[in-house]
Order: sequence, then structure tokens, then C-alpha cells
Amino acid sequence: LIEIKEKIFMTYTIRPVRPSDLAAVTGVEAVCFPAAEAATEDSLKARIAAFPECFFVAESDGTIIGFINGCATDSETIHDEMYENSACHKPDGAYQSIFGLDVIPDCRFQGIAAALMNHMIEDAKKKGRKGLILTCKDRLIHYYAKFGYKNMGVSESVHGGAVWYDMILKFEA
Repeated sequence: LIEIKEKIFMTYTIRPVRPSDLAAVTGVEAVCFPAAEAATEDSLKARIAAFPECFFVAESDGTIIGFINGCATDSETIHDEMYENSACHKPDGAYQSIFGLDVIPDCRFQGIAAALMNHMIEDAKKKGRKGLILTCKDRLIHYYAKFGYKNMGVSESVHGGAVWYDMILKFEA
């Protein structure tokens, strides 16, 4: 017996986060990251307040199914303090950081994460930034390389007790 599953692609929109999205993004974060790595509700609330212009959600039929966020900075790497201290956000920073790219499991492999990343990249270009930075686990280096990110090696970040790699995407001057 062979089971054939038809993949149904959902429709969704990408929009800026709103304060009223806090509970939904907190829920998505909890599903997408281990507890030691997941941003807390308080941290996400601070991010929404400090840099809503750098926080986008993917929404389908009124439900948030994913999001991308991070502060702007002049640093070429993410430092652990940046995750918890929203005062690290520098609105005119040279680089857009990516703290999280989350898509709920039932909605993965449909291009939603890529659409969120491409949205953030285009937004960073419009804002005149030099590029974007993020940290990721080794299994995701190849994924981010598809967008043009370069692996800068093992990060100094010890966030959540994991081994992270610094990645950078620099725009052509």
C-alpha cells in the first residue's frame, strides 16, 4: 500500500509585527526552539517595542505561522547580550541582525522561511544597511548560504548552550 500525500500550499502575507501579536509569536517561538534557546515572552515584548520595523510575521487566515526578527547594529557578529537587551538596537545600524527565523512545523517546506528571509534582506537594502548577520547551527549553514551568507566560523555566542556559527551577508557596494 502506497500512501500519496498531496502538498497543499497555503496562502499567507508578510507584514510588520504588532503589539497584539505577542502571544502568537511567543507560541511560535516555543514550538520552534528548545526552551534554553527560545526567546521569552518578556524578551519578545521588548523586541516588538524596541524594533518593530525589524520584526515581520507571516500570517495565514488570521494565524501567525512564522516570523523573523533582529535588531540593527554596527557589529558584524551577534553577541549574546543582543538577544536579551533590546537597547542594543541601533536604528541606523550598518547591519540587520537575525535573531530568529521561525515557521511552525505544519507549515514548513513551503518557502515561508525563505520568503521571510528575502523580505528582511530587501528591507535591509531599502534602509541602506551594509548587510545582514546571524548565527546558526552547523546543519543550517548550507541553507543560509543559499541567500548569499558566508560562514565566518564558530561564534563566540554560547546562547542556550549550543555551538553557533557566525554568518554574514554583505551587500555589494
